Amino acid sequence: MLNIVSPSRYKLNRKHINEFVTGLFTKYDINQDRVVNIVYVGKRKMKEIASTYKHEDVALPVLAFPYVEESKADNNHTFGEIILCYPQVILLAAERSKKVDDMMNQLIEHGLRNIIVNASTPL
Repeated sequence: MLNIVSPSRYKLNRKHINEFVTGLFTKYDINQDRVVNIVYVGKRKMKEIASTYKHEDVALPVLAFPYVEESKADNNHTFGEIILCYPQVILLAAERSKKVDDMMNQLIEHGLRNIIVNASTPL
């Protein structure tokens, strides 16, 4: 399952993202009941998050956080959260001469792989 959080000013193909993440769940043998949140933020917010959690004063294109402890009240089995800096995704796509959707897919997969590696709970 996937939750996408994004301001309306960011142009996203939610259906494509949902299909892509569903394919990744199958590829990496992740239970379809697990929930991944994908959050799109601006440059200032990403810089703030990177500063807080990575101690880096830059806007990174992607950050991923596994939810290693699930409370008993958490019935949706949240697996992790992928935070994408939309302006950085656009710049990175232009820099590498790729489509924005392809760059987004690459960063989402990178984030999901990091969640898998860092998660201590069984998939």
